[in-house]
Amino acid sequence: MKTGQERCYHVDGNIIPCSATGQDGEYQVGVEIPCSRFGLEGQVVFDNLTGLTWTRDANINTFPMSWKEGFAFLHELNKDNYGGYSDWRMPNRRELRSLLHMETMNPVLPSGHPFINVFHGWYWTSTTAAINRSYAWYIHLGGARMFYGRKDQECIVWPVRGDSRLIPATGQKSCFDVIGRVIPCAATCQDGEFKTGVAWPEPRFTGKGQVVFDNLTGLTWTRDADLGQGLISWLDAFGIVRNLNTKRLGGLGDWRLPNINELESLVDCQHHSPALPKGHPFVNVQEFYWSSTTSFFEPTWSWALYLQKGAIGVGLKKGRHFHCWAVRSGLGDRIRKR
Repeated sequence: MKTGQERCYHVDGNIIPCSATGQDGEYQVGVEIPCSRFGLEGQVVFDNLTGLTWTRDANINTFPMSWKEGFAFLHELNKDNYGGYSDWRMPNRRELRSLLHMETMNPVLPSGHPFINVFHGWYWTSTTAAINRSYAWYIHLGGARMFYGRKDQECIVWPVRGDSRLIPATGQKSCFDVIGRVIPCAATCQDGEFKTGVAWPEPRFTGKGQVVFDNLTGLTWTRDADLGQGLISWLDAFGIVRNLNTKRLGGLGDWRLPNINELESLVDCQHHSPALPKGHPFVNVQEFYWSSTTSFFEPTWSWALYLQKGAIGVGLKKGRHFHCWAVRSGLGDRIRKR
């Protein structure tokens, strides 16, 4: 999916022409967003891009609750047949991220969206953090960060329903209680029970020489996941990718620095350290990765993937903070064709 970023930014945060920058705003890759993305019908909103249905009210319960309380709240919502439906659930992390628009803030939703009562803070997902199973992933709707917090903390719950044919499943297959113990998935309503989204092909990745093809997303990645051979700056990362194209790594000349959605698509939420599928074919996997997507909240920063954890954060563009990995669009959008 496109991130929504349409402009390009200097390391000092100023808007610059996009031509030849290699930034997210220049390429704007991903599935096209329909002109009329959202359809409003009473208490519910239909997302014509993903096929999911959301409650129009993004804070029905009016106050934060623990992860366990969130599932209980949704059970009551279904008993009441809210909006005419009885299959509301807590979104997994990719479903909630599908609403994010990386050129807005407070909230980070597309301009003109029909939602009401959007809280500019943390929202729960149904996905447990593999790195600490007593924690679950949550997303900040004010600025778009994704991290994990204790399941006994209190966050907002935004109900969703449906199963998208665009958004890939997170990879989580197990369910966990609030202290991190594995439990049977039946009737938990967790990500590991529903496994909503596009199912992963087997094998997920196919490696050939210096390149790896992702059979789920259709993206092609460099097998070497540390192209700069260490920590580099944001601008250095673009320079390294341009050099790859000059040398035609793998016989290809259209490598890019990935946008933040492309980087996140690599994450397997069943695993950590790294948060990649077991048996992946990549080499030199590191913890922190630059994306080509600028933080609209603070344009001197760029979005980054924290791959050991699977988290999405930011880093200051100036300075050697993260590593470089390259992607290309491959043979097309596999998810969209499913």
